[in-house]
Amino acid sequence: MAVTTHSLSATEKKYWWLTNRKIVDKYMKDARSLIATQEQSEIASALNLLDAALAISPRLDQALELRARALLYLRRFKDVADMLQDYIPSLRMGNDDPSSSSSSSSSSSDGSSQQLSKEGVKLLSSESPAAMRDQTFKCFSVSDLKKKVMAGLSKTCDKEGQWRFLLLGEACCHLGLMEDAMVLLQTGKRLASAAFRRESVCWSEDSFSVTNIPFAGDVTNAPPTTPPRTLLADSETVVTQLLGHIKFLLRRRAAALAALDAGLYSEAVRHFSKIVDGRRSAPQSFLAECFMHRAFAHRSAGRIAESIADCNRTLALDPTCIQALETRASLFETIRCLPDSLHDLEHLKLLYNAILRDRKLPGPAWKRHNVRYREIPGKLCALTIKIQELKQRLASGETGNVDYYALMGVRRGCSRSELERAHLLLTLRHKPDKATGFIERCELADERDVESVKERSKMSALLLYRLIQKGYTNVMGCIMDEEAAEKQRKKAALQAIQAQKEKEKVNESELSMGESIQSNRSSVENTQMSQNKSMVSSSTVNPAVFQGVFCRDLAVVGNLLSQAGFNRSMPVKYEALSC
Repeated sequence: MAVTTHSLSATEKKYWWLTNRKIVDKYMKDARSLIATQEQSEIASALNLLDAALAISPRLDQALELRARALLYLRRFKDVADMLQDYIPSLRMGNDDPSSSSSSSSSSSDGSSQQLSKEGVKLLSSESPAAMRDQTFKCFSVSDLKKKVMAGLSKTCDKEGQWRFLLLGEACCHLGLMEDAMVLLQTGKRLASAAFRRESVCWSEDSFSVTNIPFAGDVTNAPPTTPPRTLLADSETVVTQLLGHIKFLLRRRAAALAALDAGLYSEAVRHFSKIVDGRRSAPQSFLAECFMHRAFAHRSAGRIAESIADCNRTLALDPTCIQALETRASLFETIRCLPDSLHDLEHLKLLYNAILRDRKLPGPAWKRHNVRYREIPGKLCALTIKIQELKQRLASGETGNVDYYALMGVRRGCSRSELERAHLLLTLRHKPDKATGFIERCELADERDVESVKERSKMSALLLYRLIQKGYTNVMGCIMDEEAAEKQRKKAALQAIQAQKEKEKVNESELSMGESIQSNRSSVENTQMSQNKSMVSSSTVNPAVFQGVFCRDLAVVGNLLSQAGFNRSMPVKYEALSC
């Protein structure tokens, strides 16, 4: 009787399993037909069918592959990364790192990221060596061990796992995880080539001319009779192009970082600009990282406005970027724009509090951060002290002492032409209308975020533009005051010069008057001497010559003497005179 009951339960179990298998096969068939239409609505419906199939059979490889391909077609790269995050190399290295074991619970988005890859084979116990020594004897099933070993070997030898590397590599490339994407794509390409070589051994030469290739996810128990030559060639072409683009971006970034480390800031800015302003679009997180590094280069070169603009672009693409908030707050403090600096620090404090509340860094587990979770409490304490200091400085009245010269990038005492040139360049570069231009060259991880990114970019660009205009007005006012003061100084100097010239003219006129008087005196004396000589000479000459003329000449001499001021009497002898 007991035997009969056991056989019935086994039959029911077998019938239940066969029923689920038929349901899964039906879901898979319908999903393939929907995906073949290549319409987003149909593919979304196929996703629902695949989710239902995976709810019945969670480890079905064909369903996982179809789901990953459907998500990739719908450009839901984050979902692909979350689905296959255990295969991301950087995440696995972070989980294996013993230095981060104390904060591993905070560096992942869920419990699955705390373990190693689920596809790995556990042959050793997870217990400590002391506990293993305490156990004298432990029974285990040889069949279970054999199944685990064969499963682990099949994962490394068969081709069924290569789609994970290729699809996850493409998703990581669109998410900005360039190093992980390069490793995954190279691994998938190598596995695909090795699988093709192994399968091509048993094929004849005539079979290579057949172009009818089955789908990679088809469930076929029989070995393939034709090689997937066309499919392999197409995938190799796509993977090769994608790898070439990834390597190009990584080379550019490496050159820019090398120039930045060497102190060649203009060269670093040039390399980063070629990445962010290139013809081909780049992933969102990769562009945010490049904008952040270019902000460092601009700041080191003394271009404050350019650095703030790059921080704005970084925060538009990634609002939770801790490094961008810290850098922008520091830049505002450098130019003594304390209210804006305090605003960024308050935002950063809220972000730190959210991290401590959620006990993990913002974003998914595979997202990269420049800070570790265990550093957040110390940073929060230092940030609180900094906020208190800024509030005290604002309360003391340090609000109108903004260094607009540093913001505009001009020296103190610059000319009007230099300021107008700097203002024109800054206005053309940071116009709010052009603030969203970089989004056209950005490949967003989620197309639904376009409007939010544009809105954040416009708001931050508008604030920077207003600050630049305010700085231009302030510096131009200072220049106009200096020009007015210079005009006053020149006017005063000119008046002093004119007074000096007038004084010199008066002195010259007085001097010339004295000289004229002296010359008149000398001329009178000369005339008197000549008259005396003539009188003396007339006594020796025949007096008949001057008869009738002497009296007239004597009257003329008297008039001259009276004009010269000689009023004294002159002795005249009349003995020799005859009229």
